[in-house]
Formats: sequence, C-alpha cells, structure tokens
Amino acid sequence: MTLEKKQPTPTAKPTADDEIDLIALAKTLWDGRRKIMFYLLAGAILGLVFALASPKEYTANTTMIPQTGSSVASKLGGLSSLASLAGVNMSNVGDKESLPPTIYPQIIQSIPFQVELMNTPFKCPDVDQPVSLYDYYIDYKKAGVLENVKKYTLGLPGLLLGVLKGEQEEGALLDSTLASSLISLTEDQDKVVKILNEQISLEINDKEGYISLSSRFNDALLAAQVTRKTQSMLQDYISRYKLDKANEQLKFIEARYAEKKAEFELIQNELAIFRDRNKYITTATASTQLEQLQTQYNLAYTIYSDWAKQLEQAQVQVKENTPFLTIIEPVRVPLEKSKPNRPLILIIWIFLGGIIGTGTVFGQELYNSVKERWSE
Repeated sequence: MTLEKKQPTPTAKPTADDEIDLIALAKTLWDGRRKIMFYLLAGAILGLVFALASPKEYTANTTMIPQTGSSVASKLGGLSSLASLAGVNMSNVGDKESLPPTIYPQIIQSIPFQVELMNTPFKCPDVDQPVSLYDYYIDYKKAGVLENVKKYTLGLPGLLLGVLKGEQEEGALLDSTLASSLISLTEDQDKVVKILNEQISLEINDKEGYISLSSRFNDALLAAQVTRKTQSMLQDYISRYKLDKANEQLKFIEARYAEKKAEFELIQNELAIFRDRNKYITTATASTQLEQLQTQYNLAYTIYSDWAKQLEQAQVQVKENTPFLTIIEPVRVPLEKSKPNRPLILIIWIFLGGIIGTGTVFGQELYNSVKERWSE
C-alpha cells in the first residue's frame, strides 16, 4: 500500500512574493528619496509663494428675516362672497402677493441693481476721497500677482483675440431709438459687474426662515460698507415693488368702488321713486316689488360700504412705510480675514509635491523595466 505524497500548500510563496514586493517598493522609494525630497521642497516653495501672494479677503455678513404681507383677498374677508353674488370676480385681487424671498438673489444680481451699486461712492483702501466701485476697480485697484499670472496664461488667447478684433465703438450695434430702451454696458462696466457678482452673495435658509447677505473684499471697512449698502438697496427694491403692487391694488379698488357706488345710487333712486309713487301700498304686487327693491338696495349698500372700507385700507397701505426685512444680525466690520488660509495652502502644495515626486520615481522605475524587457 503506497501513501500518496502530500502536496505542499501554495500559500507560502505568495506571502514571500508580497514581502519581496514590499521590500522592492521600499527600496525604490529609498533610491529615489533625493528626487522626492526635491519635489517636496519645490512644492513647499511654490506653496509659500502662492500663500504669500494670495490677496487678503474680509467677509462682512448680515442676517435678516423677510416679512411677507397678507394678500388683499384675505383683507377683504367676506367681501369676495358678497361680490360674487353681484357678478364681480375678485379672484385677481388675491394674486397680488408680496415678493417671494427666492427672488432676492436675482434682484441683487440684476444689471440695474449692480450698476447702481457700482456707481455708489465708498471709502476704499489707498484712496483719499470716497470713490465708486467702478472707479476703484478700473482706475485705482491694481491686479495682484496671481491675477496677472492668470491673465497672461489662461487669459492670453482672449487678449490676443481682443487685439486682433479691435475694440468696438460704444453704441455701434444700437441705433439711437433702440439704445434708449435697452441696457448697454461698456466692457469695463461688464467687468465690474462680474466682480461684484462673485464677491456679493445672498443665501436663503428655507428651514429656519432667514436670509444671509455677505460680501468679500480686500478691505474690512469696504466689505462692511458694501454689505450695508446692498442691504439698504435690497430693502428699497422690495419696498418699491410692494408700493407698485399697492398702487395697482388701489387703482383696482377705486374702479370697483366707483362702479358699486353708481349701482348703489341707482338702486337708491329707484327705491325712492317707487316709495314716492306708492305711499299707500294696498296690492300684493306692489308689496313684492318693494321687497325686491329693498333687497337689492341692502345688497348694494353692503357691497358698496365694504368697498369703501377696502378703499380706505388700500390708501393707508400705499402711504405706510413698513420695512420688509427685519435685521437680526446687523453689519459689522470684520476683524479677521476670511481668506487666504495660508497654512492650508502650504500643506496642499507640499502634498502635491510629494505625490508628483513619488509618481516620478515609480514612473522612472517602470520605464527602466519596460526598456530592459524590450531590449531582451
């Protein structure tokens, strides 16, 4: 009886291969340590340059709660049902709601808003007298190192295209009649609008019911000034919208009030004439006619009096000056800069340098291995 020879388990060799691979990996890194250190040092130098060259930014914030007004239909109360009996459709009155907060970011980014903001004078850094943001960015503020690098590297094709194309004269594409009804920005104005859109932001917190307005600038005082001015302008734009809506509602109510007043006076005269002609009512027909006229009179008087009350409310609503944004956190001058985070920039560049150095070492090792096999 012969015993079968037991086959060895094939688990030891892969483990040894793994150990050999790890050792070879460590040896490759050790042999290329000088190159890795070079890239680490290069990454540290570049990170230090970018960290020091990055401009400072200060962020000023304010928190507000929008106040939504009630619609006219809710103020009318039971007038809608009474008016429907008289054939008046008041469904359009309830559509005049207050401006929803979701529209606020579009208001801030609109061209008329941005143009008004850029033409407002502020106390800007390195400028003796208050100047507008347009003049500050076009005439006073110099581009930083990173902005110049970006301009003459990534933006070089655009510069060359602009030189070849040439500058177009203002208003060349618009005649005098059309230009008066359309918004036309110059190249410098468009540049400032893009800058403001990037530096001013408004966030809406639907869950908590508040909005947060912030602006980022290279000067703490300028950031606070722009944030407060933007807040004031947003309040004015909302109030202007509400005032326009209130005027529309007032015109609508005045028209309906005049109609119902004329109808009431007509029925009132008919009732008075009927009573003068029928001082002594002896027949059932006359009594029924009197009841019908009296019912029409009462209904017309009720609707007329309700429209008179609503007219008075609409007139008060037009004249009232109620703020539609309640300020929870006022604007204050920031003490600490929000950007740049120089330690983080330095760490990221050192990390990138280590990755590039390690990749270069293993790439060179792979290239040498493929070259030797190709030679064989």
